[in-house]
Amino acid sequence: MASEKVETVVAGNYVEMEREEGDSKSAKNKLSNLFWHGGSVYDAWFSCASNQAHFLHFVAQVLLTLPYSFSQLGMLSGILFQLFYGLMGSWTAYLISLLYVEYRTRKEREKVDFRNHVIQWFEVLDGLLGKHWRNIGLFFNCTFLLFGSVIQLIACASNIYYINDNLDKRTWTYIFGACCATTVFIPSFHNYRVWSFLGLMMTSYTAWYLTIASLLHGQIDGVKHSGPNKMVLYFTGATNILYTFGGHAVTVEIMHAMWKPQKFKMIYLIATLYVLTLTLPSASAVYWAFGDLLLTHSNALSLLPRSGFRDTAVILMLIHQFITFGFACTPLYFVWEKFIGVHETKSVFKRALARLPVVIPIWFLAIIFPFFGPINSTVGSLLVSFTVYIIPSLAHMITFAPSSARENAVERPPSFLGGWAGMYSINIFVVVWVLIVGFGFGGWASMLNFVQQINTFGLFTKCYQCPHKA
Repeated sequence: MASEKVETVVAGNYVEMEREEGDSKSAKNKLSNLFWHGGSVYDAWFSCASNQAHFLHFVAQVLLTLPYSFSQLGMLSGILFQLFYGLMGSWTAYLISLLYVEYRTRKEREKVDFRNHVIQWFEVLDGLLGKHWRNIGLFFNCTFLLFGSVIQLIACASNIYYINDNLDKRTWTYIFGACCATTVFIPSFHNYRVWSFLGLMMTSYTAWYLTIASLLHGQIDGVKHSGPNKMVLYFTGATNILYTFGGHAVTVEIMHAMWKPQKFKMIYLIATLYVLTLTLPSASAVYWAFGDLLLTHSNALSLLPRSGFRDTAVILMLIHQFITFGFACTPLYFVWEKFIGVHETKSVFKRALARLPVVIPIWFLAIIFPFFGPINSTVGSLLVSFTVYIIPSLAHMITFAPSSARENAVERPPSFLGGWAGMYSINIFVVVWVLIVGFGFGGWASMLNFVQQINTFGLFTKCYQCPHKA
């Protein structure tokens, strides 16, 4: 009879019980752990970096549209906004991790067992602040992840078109919608180990391809770099970068998928720094080479000449979009499973069948709004601004407003931040900045731009920004 071992893991001030059955050193378990059952600090880093770069993050719709944002912002503003929002995104991811640890600590002191339950952000808000905060968090998070998944399908169709234009982009959206629906069979974030690693490699290849190919191509004849010259375009571009570094809507699920979630600290910051080594050179190089031409070409791959290297980048992006679709959809699957009461069932097939209704509206929305690029900014201003910047900052301030909560906090603010006063000052700045610049000006600009796309191309357009064939 296989022996059963219970390992006690101390995280902050809470105790997590991990149950390991059978011999973990067997060849079969080693292979399974390598490719399937990831939960280490490395898996979290791969997940965050991979997810941040593409969804947030979202490689194709972020990495490939950042040059488009640079053409709206200009070179200097583009670089500064990436650095600024990268830092701000890391800060709010840190806040989410603190709130997760606080929530889990309190629950595990009450002897709550999470071994067959995936903790989600709305549950953290519910446990710490009550049902109204839960409902607000659930609405914004689910809507953001829904449209994040929509953007993946749009990006798939946009990219594959540059390899095979025999089919229009709408038809490719039908095809990739069916392919992405297979993510219903992937149980949780534990099972993304090898995919996270591959996603990171694919992102890195594409970013450096864009950089090197643009530099080798050189500047086009009569290249102009007139940005920024319109306020609407300026704030649209800034909001796309806000969206770029708002990929931590799945922070809680990734933390829960770690065997030792207390090690999550700083992972997101390190992942963001790595992503900046990819996004800054690639966006700068493509904008340097093509300038204002990017204003009408939101996908950077559309301007580079076809070659084996470009086709490889497109294929890698397609695979990564499939992975990122899974990242975005998995929390939605969990919410739906809990709603219909099948979340804790052990049957993978039953859970897969229950998840299928989640994919259908995503598929439909991708066909209605195929505006690759402008949709990113719209989602960023209206949803990301609240989901991953404003709500976590406000939640942290309210959770620790009582002096007793600050005294009994599992993790206190580091002294170099100035203690609680320093932490509250940063939180207030984030809320005010994102509310005014991200949601206010960004929402106004991105909605104007989005409506212009509808007026120009129409809903259900067959081939958005496709060149006219002779």
